[in-house]
Amino acid sequence: MPRANVFCRGVFAGTLTKEPTGGYRFEYAPEYLADPTSPAISLTLPRRAAPFESPVLFPFFFGLLAEGDDKALQCRVLRIDEGDHFTRLVRTCAVETIGGVTVREDEGS
Repeated sequence: MPRANVFCRGVFAGTLTKEPTGGYRFEYAPEYLADPTSPAISLTLPRRAAPFESPVLFPFFFGLLAEGDDKALQCRVLRIDEGDHFTRLVRTCAVETIGGVTVREDEGS
């Protein structure tokens, strides 16, 4: 299963997984939740131990993706299908995203 590591202000916050069924799962890391000063990565993904599941890419993560001409350029240069949101996320949101959340491909997945 494709998996990505999610960081909040450079601190490992959890994992985002693309399920074989096509859905998505986000789960906070226990060590991140153990620190009471660690913020939620978004209002729609509040801190909790139970995983979040969605049939589509969570709107918060989708909002990190480029749109329009920038999306077309990224997809052409990186050879990514424009409909493959997960791959676009891990290939383009590792640095310099809006806000403090970055997403990096989990090399072990």
